[in-house]
Amino acid sequence: MATTQNTLAALRAELLEELSVTGRKLRTLFDARVRAKGLTLGRARTLMHIARRDGMTQTELAEFLEVEGPTLVRLLDGLESQGLIERRPVEGDRRAKQIVLTKDGHTLAAEVTRLANELREEVLADIPEAELIAAAETIRAIARKISIASDCQTHAA
Repeated sequence: MATTQNTLAALRAELLEELSVTGRKLRTLFDARVRAKGLTLGRARTLMHIARRDGMTQTELAEFLEVEGPTLVRLLDGLESQGLIERRPVEGDRRAKQIVLTKDGHTLAAEVTRLANELREEVLADIPEAELIAAAETIRAIARKISIASDCQTHAA
């Protein structure tokens, strides 16, 4: 029994380590590809999310990206200086700003989305559908457990 528990504990540790390493490698690869387009990983990710929901507020975008306000401001400043986004006032709330893509922003967002799709195809091409489904279900279960643990920790603090 103890051997089985030790094996299971080792397997769990290996799985989380592999998830972590794989996530870092994927981010590094995507970062290299978007840098060729004049973006950082953070800016590319932000640009893609804005493209999906053009016109969201800075607060909504920060929540969606799970970043702090100052981090988002730096990302948006960079995108704005590249002429890819505009910040517009929100009617009825002087403090809120709506984030919208410029024409160049739409063009680059489409290109970055294409790069992301190509990367997904490249790294997942030979994995059978059933394995992809099982992996996605497992990762979602892990994410739910992390959310629960995070919520418990937040409420305990």
